[in-house]
Amino acid sequence: MQRTEIKPLLHTRPEGQQVLVKGWVRTFRANRFIALNDGSCIHNLQVVVEFEQYDEAFLKRIATGAALAVKGRLVASQGAGQDVEVLADHIDILGDSDPAVYPLQPKKHSMQFLREKAHLRMRTQTFGAVFRLRHALAFAIHQYFHERGFFYMHTPIITGSDAEGAGEMFRVTTLDPINPPLTESGEVDWKQDFFGKETNLTVSGQLEAEAGAMSLSKVYTFAPTFRAENSNTTRHLAEFWMIEPEVAFADIHDNMDLAEDFLKYIIRYVLEHCPDDMAFLDRRIQQEEKNMKAELRRPMGLLDTLRFVLEHDFERITYTEAIRILRNSKPFKKGRFEFPVEWGKDLQSEHERYLVEKHYKKPVIVTGYPASFKAFYMRLNEPEEGAPGDTVAAMDILFPGIGEVVGGSQREERLDVLRAKMAAMKVPEEELWWYLELRKFGTAPHSGFGLGFERMMVFITGMGNIRDVIPFPRTPKNAEF
Repeated sequence: MQRTEIKPLLHTRPEGQQVLVKGWVRTFRANRFIALNDGSCIHNLQVVVEFEQYDEAFLKRIATGAALAVKGRLVASQGAGQDVEVLADHIDILGDSDPAVYPLQPKKHSMQFLREKAHLRMRTQTFGAVFRLRHALAFAIHQYFHERGFFYMHTPIITGSDAEGAGEMFRVTTLDPINPPLTESGEVDWKQDFFGKETNLTVSGQLEAEAGAMSLSKVYTFAPTFRAENSNTTRHLAEFWMIEPEVAFADIHDNMDLAEDFLKYIIRYVLEHCPDDMAFLDRRIQQEEKNMKAELRRPMGLLDTLRFVLEHDFERITYTEAIRILRNSKPFKKGRFEFPVEWGKDLQSEHERYLVEKHYKKPVIVTGYPASFKAFYMRLNEPEEGAPGDTVAAMDILFPGIGEVVGGSQREERLDVLRAKMAAMKVPEEELWWYLELRKFGTAPHSGFGLGFERMMVFITGMGNIRDVIPFPRTPKNAEF
């Protein structure tokens, strides 16, 4: 008999038909009712056991975490909470689970405890929902770009350049780390390394994606990226996934249009295709916040927050306007902002959330950031009225509850301007000779943005910690599993 997954079975008309189901035991009550889950959906299937047919030793083996194969009849459920159930005719225990040592007993566990059991935590309702949503979101991203004529581009994981210029990179080398070969001047002889030069794990596929866009017009990457940033926070990972579209013949306004349409598409997709998991996570947050002080609660429920994004056009303002608004705000005048608000300093999460949640009450796109703290590849703007310094055609998209979710820019396509910026920021031309050649041979305006996949997952699931939306998080002092 072919196995039937639980998800379709729960929507099957019960007519006493024989079925075979397999899954893991969530609970076993009164030696009679098994709650079985196979991960195909958040809901369990109730299996009814005629316990008189089995000896006591066998029934004791039907413990939380055990893997079962059950043959039986699908019938209408006699109890509340489910429409169908299976009357078991035969049960095979495929894998035992000793209740004395199985760590995920049916009780509330802390998030930190579950992170320490990351190999098992997907069996819980919360993490089952999160990782089904991770799949759905990834699928929606690929579908969005495919439908719009983009080409999926695989950019290198190992690279010789630092796209962000921040220097927070993991080195890749075959040289002996204790006794590396040295040159006559006493420096590490990188020519003897595997690639014959210094290499590192990529921090971004953007620069290579620009090369793709300059040939194929519209490309996107969706790949792991790495930052050796020693940040032990709820917002940072050392290994994370990035989505980076790059479009030729597109300016900053085209870029904003694309990003807004893209974000709305993927949010709409998960709301339409994952209603049960989303409803569960929405209820989870409501339960968690029930006893919190009002000021510590989210400004809106999870589903309301996502609908908030869908139902509003994103407000578009310049950084200079944002600074003016913030300096005229009550929190600024009453000294409630933790970080300073002044032209030339980057906006912090508290400033971004004020603009979204209090001032505009809609998602916000901020453009025209000071060139002083933005990357070398961003296009230099014409002088902006009211701005005391140079600005670049950058844009950040700000969402409620989280602040920045997307960062992007129009790229600097003018060779002379790009060279001057690289020199000023001490980005060596010899490392990026090929990037400069893109400006020599058929240069054209082009734009792109980056979306941190896990950052978006945090927003969509409402999970409070970025470590809880990736199966096996990589963070400082933590590379378990």
